[in-house]
Formats: sequence, structure tokens, C-alpha cells
Amino acid sequence: MDAADLIEPFARMLDTIAAPAAVRAVERGGSADAMWAEVAASGFLDALVGEDAGGAGLPLAVANALWQELGRRAVPLAVGETMIARALLAAAGRPIPDGPVALAVAGQDRRTVVPFGRVAHHVLVESEGRLHLVAAASGDPEATGVTGDLSAVMRWDALPGADAFAAPEDGLRALAAVLRAALIAGAADRLVEMTAAYANERIQFGKPIGRQQALQQTMAVMAEDAVAARIASQLGSAGAFPPALAAAATAKSVASKAAARIAASAHAVHGAIGISEEHDLQLFTRRLHAWRLADGSESYWNRRLGTLRLGSDAGSVDFTRAELFSA
Repeated sequence: MDAADLIEPFARMLDTIAAPAAVRAVERGGSADAMWAEVAASGFLDALVGEDAGGAGLPLAVANALWQELGRRAVPLAVGETMIARALLAAAGRPIPDGPVALAVAGQDRRTVVPFGRVAHHVLVESEGRLHLVAAASGDPEATGVTGDLSAVMRWDALPGADAFAAPEDGLRALAAVLRAALIAGAADRLVEMTAAYANERIQFGKPIGRQQALQQTMAVMAEDAVAARIASQLGSAGAFPPALAAAATAKSVASKAAARIAASAHAVHGAIGISEEHDLQLFTRRLHAWRLADGSESYWNRRLGTLRLGSDAGSVDFTRAELFSA
């Protein structure tokens, strides 16, 4: 089956259930149950689960394309996270729960910001190299205070050890990083389209503002950043599941760096209307800023990538070939 045969129905489903009005309703505290039921019934949640465990066993590259579609629509659910969690649980022979599953890496004080924690039923938590599946309520979730943010601040003083299992070699954060990079790439593509359309529609001094050379330059750089985020995201997901650390670091570093610039460019072209609540632009730019920081910003992943490079005796070209393109 061609990847497009999977991506097109997935995108159509998201268009039906995750229109901007529905996204706003969930952000304001409305129920996401009906939206989640449609996603669960579609079967896409088991995209990464092995065929021997009843899943589709899709390559990570195809999952990346699905995750980009989530970003393009600002879907307010932990769909990508649940795909990852279900694959890890199935591979470990653990029961798979119903409902959305968020991902978290416990900090030194067991306190962490969990993306989509407000709308998750469970959280797969990494602590000291082990993965623990816990109820979201066990983390005493608190709102971050950011308007519309579906993340939650959670803390676990103790985690159950009975059903814990080993985390992937490079940790849960590397998997979350390639997911975040794909979401950024999808949202970036949507913002480029929205910004170009607005520039061609907005008339000032008798002509569309998109004809102004300064704005054309801004949009050209914006498009370059979006392409860079997409290519880096695809590179991070080009290998096996779970991804190699260097690939995950590269994907998240490039995507996170581009995210802030893309959001700034979109707002520069839209002007004041772009920051208004009724305009859809802020649904995507808010997420770009949140996903840029989630699971490590570009600074964090640059340090991880630099440590890998300094620990290798190979030249830079050979290091890049071995770590990023060996698959």
C-alpha cells in the first residue's frame, strides 16, 4: 500500500473532526471525547504497533507524515504520543489502555510539563531508564497558565514499579523529539499557506501587500525555514523505530530553531489581526512556540548532538554519514 493511501483518509478524518472551531472548544475546556472516539475507531493509533501484535507495523517515516497532518490542523489531542506509547507497550508485552496517552520524562524533582497533559487519560513516564504507565490524575495536573495551552504541569513523588519496563536505548525524549519536529513541520507548512493567502488578499494603497518586495523577502525566508523543518523532520524519522539519537537531535534542533522565526514572520505579515483570538493564525503560532520548547529546545539538542560528535574519532563527513544516513 502506498503511503498516500493512508495519509489521505487520515487527513480527511482530521478535517472533519478538528476544524478550528472544534480545536477552540477543546482549548476552552470542552470535551474531546467525541473527537477522540473518531480517531480511535479509525485504527491509526496502532500505526506503529507491530503486525505480530495486531498493529499496522508502519515505518516511522509514514508515521511522520501522519504526525505532520496533525500539526497542519492543530489537533488538540495526544494522537502521536498515543501511537508511540501503544507501540512501546505492545513491544514490551504490556496491556494497552484505552484513551489518549501523553509522554513525560520525569525531572530530578519529579516535576515536568507534559504536552497534552490536560486531555490525556494516561501518561507514559520515563524515570531512571524505566517506563511507567500511570493515570494522568496521579500526577496532580495543573494548568500552565498559558492561554489555550493543553499541557499540564505534573509531579510524581513515587512511580509504581511492578509493571515498569526498560525505556528505549536513547530514552523516551528522542521519540518525543521526532514527533515534535513533525508537528512543527506540519504547522509550519500550514502557516506558509495562510500567510501567502493573506498577503494576496490584503489590499493596501491599492494593491495586495504581497506585491511589496519587503514582504516577499519575509515570506521567502519563511518558506525556506518551513522546508528546512520538514526535511529535518523526515530525516529524523527515516530510520527504524525508535530513532537514532543523532537523527532525533538533528530533527528537533532544526525544527525548533525554525519554529520561532516562522511564527514571527507569519505575525509580521498578518499584523494586528494575527494576534486576535478570532483569527486562526494564533492557533498555530502558539503551538510552534510550545513545541519548540517541549522535549528540549534547539539548545538542548545541539548540546546532545555536539557531545556525540566530540565523542567520535571520525571526521565530520564520516560522522554525519554514519549517524544520520546509515539507515
